[in-house]
Amino acid sequence: MARLPEGALMQRAAAGLAAACADLLGRVYGSRVVLLAGSGDNGGDALYAGARLARRGAGVTAVLLAPGRTHSGGLAALRRAGGSVAAPGDEERLIERADLVLDGIVGIGGKGGLRPDAEALAAVVERSRAAVVAVDLPSGVEADTGEVRGAAIRADLTVTFGTHKPGLLVDPAREYAGSVRLVGIGLELPPGAELEALQHADVARLLPSPAAESDKYRRGVVGIAAGSARYPGAAVLAVSGALRGGAGAVRYVGPAGDAVIARFPETLVSDGGPAKAGRVQAWVVGPGAGDDAATVAEMLAAEVPVLVDADGLRLAERDTVRARTAPTLMTPHAGEAAALLGVRREEVEAARLASARELAAVYRATVLLKGSTTLVADPGGGAVRVNPTGTGWLATAGSGDVLSGLAGSLLAAGLPPLDAGSVAAYLHGLAGRFAARGAPVGAHDVAARIPEAWRDVRDQGRRG
Repeated sequence: MARLPEGALMQRAAAGLAAACADLLGRVYGSRVVLLAGSGDNGGDALYAGARLARRGAGVTAVLLAPGRTHSGGLAALRRAGGSVAAPGDEERLIERADLVLDGIVGIGGKGGLRPDAEALAAVVERSRAAVVAVDLPSGVEADTGEVRGAAIRADLTVTFGTHKPGLLVDPAREYAGSVRLVGIGLELPPGAELEALQHADVARLLPSPAAESDKYRRGVVGIAAGSARYPGAAVLAVSGALRGGAGAVRYVGPAGDAVIARFPETLVSDGGPAKAGRVQAWVVGPGAGDDAATVAEMLAAEVPVLVDADGLRLAERDTVRARTAPTLMTPHAGEAAALLGVRREEVEAARLASARELAAVYRATVLLKGSTTLVADPGGGAVRVNPTGTGWLATAGSGDVLSGLAGSLLAAGLPPLDAGSVAAYLHGLAGRFAARGAPVGAHDVAARIPEAWRDVRDQGRRG
């Protein structure tokens, strides 16, 4: 900002914002646009964008939430372009008749939800039929954490500037953002990031690939200690994910050996327990394990990477996990994470980013927090990975077992826990989309589409 003429970044932002609004409207001339303009730069962005739309023939009216502190340059530009300011008491009628509402109430500094006057306007916007576009991020959400501590605007489209904000990628705030469009405005960003969202090209670079001299053992062997008399299906599903995760072989130990071998005869099934199963490069323990604390403890004593899921999370001793020298990957959902942290589930769901970081720090383990937003946090405190793939149809019994097997196989193939968890979540989410295509699916359907997801990532990553 110091190197550029005053207002240059705001003009770039306003140009991108106006273009996005025009795309959403389809026909700008004759459309009715209402600007919700606060006192900060987001209000200025909205006013300048409104001026551009007014020059193209839109009827643009600004609702000023802080008339004495409105961005003067933006307001003057709007009036020169033929826009107007709403008369007191006319705000509700204008919003109800609008084709598009542009939310510029507060920006990245907003905390604790909307103030009462803005909350009342948000309620009117929610009832209206107008398309809602948020400037940089929806007003009322927390930019850095993804938390929503009060009333907030729900947008159909968020036009964000320079870089994505964590709140646009992490629930519950992500739900308020709608579609997100990034507009570059020439910012030079410092190195490092609070949050990372891998794309196809990133994942493609991490996928294990066998060399010409590889055999099944050199590619890695993953051990699966899962299932019980009550839940044999968990073992089958974990193996189904592991077989498609890049390792050369899958060993299974546990009471569901007959069910596993009947479905997947290529599995190396052992009935002698983990100690006699043979060498592995990583273990997966916990899916459907019931109360088998002894096996969980034996796995955590192993000197290879271990993925702990489901019942294993309940049975694992915190001090045992913290004392491990080999990597540990924990894969809880919100309820399991809450139990591990000693808080209510609602607290984890309201602060997913903070919860994932805290859990990783407390257990000194990499944490893959499953849910509407899947996060992967490293105990070292670096950037948290947020998974951009997935579908609501993945919320089905056994889906997590498939994910655990897939991630464990990637661990055995040599990926570090942060990468193994991130790649597994990405492929699992993509496979879920391919399997569902808008319809209900079972966990076995998701596992069957993992090779398709793998090929899609590999091929598009190469083209990228």
